[in-house]
Amino acid sequence: MTRFSPFGWVIGSAGDTSLSVKEGRIGRKRAMTRKQLFDDWPERYDRWFATPIGKAVLRHESELILDMLRPGRGELILDAGSGTGIFTREFLARGADVVGLDISYAMLRRAEDKNAAFARRLVAADMAHLPFADCAFDKAVSVTALEFIADARRAVAELFRVTKGGGIIVVATLNSLSPWALQRREKARHDPESVFNRVIFRSPEELLAAAPVAGVCRTAIHFAKDDNPAELERIEREGQGRETGAFVAARWEKR
Repeated sequence: MTRFSPFGWVIGSAGDTSLSVKEGRIGRKRAMTRKQLFDDWPERYDRWFATPIGKAVLRHESELILDMLRPGRGELILDAGSGTGIFTREFLARGADVVGLDISYAMLRRAEDKNAAFARRLVAADMAHLPFADCAFDKAVSVTALEFIADARRAVAELFRVTKGGGIIVVATLNSLSPWALQRREKARHDPESVFNRVIFRSPEELLAAAPVAGVCRTAIHFAKDDNPAELERIEREGQGRETGAFVAARWEKR
C-alpha cells in the first residue's frame, strides 16, 4: 500500500506508534533537486554493484558497516538514504526491523520491487529533516548519502535526535583523501552531467566533526578500479588502518 503524508510518500505501513511523525520544515527546493537527481539512478546503481569491481566494493563496504553498526535481532534501525536496499537487506538478514528512508520515490520503489521485505517500512523524505519523533530508533545508519548534503552537521544531528540514548549512529560517505575522489573530480570536470559535480567529498576528520560527540572512523576500498582482481584482497588487507580508503565510515554512541 502507498499513501501520502505531508512529509512524503510512505510505502507500506508505518506500523509502530514509536514512529509517530514529528512536524518539521523541509527545504523544498534542495530536496526536490536531490530527488530528481536520484530518480534516474535505480537500475544503473544496481547494475554497477553487479560488476566485478562493484561486487568487491560492496562486500568490503558491507563488512565495514556491519562491523560498526552490529545490527541485532529485534532492533529498530533507521537506514537513512537507503536507496535500492543494497545495505538494508544486510540489516534485515540479521533480524533487525528496518525503516528505509530515501528522498527518491523511484529508489524506494526499486527496493520494494526487488524484495517484498523492504515494503514493510519505506518512507520518502529528506534525511536532513527526518519525519520521526525523538528517540524513535535503537540505531541509525546512513551509507553514501551524506555526500549530497551540504549541511553535514544538520543531517547527523537529525540521526542523533531520532536515536535512543545509548544507541549507535553510523554514517559512511566518500573520502576526500582517496585517489578515487581525485579521479572522480577530474572526470567530472569534463562531464557537466556527472553526478560527481554534485558530490561533497569529506575526510575522516571532517566526517567526525559533523557529530556533537567523539567517535571512531575507519575506511575501506583501498584498491583502484584498474587493479588486478586477483590482488584486491591483498591490497585491501594492507590498506587497513589507513585514512585513504575511498569509503569512510564513522561510528558514534548517543549519550
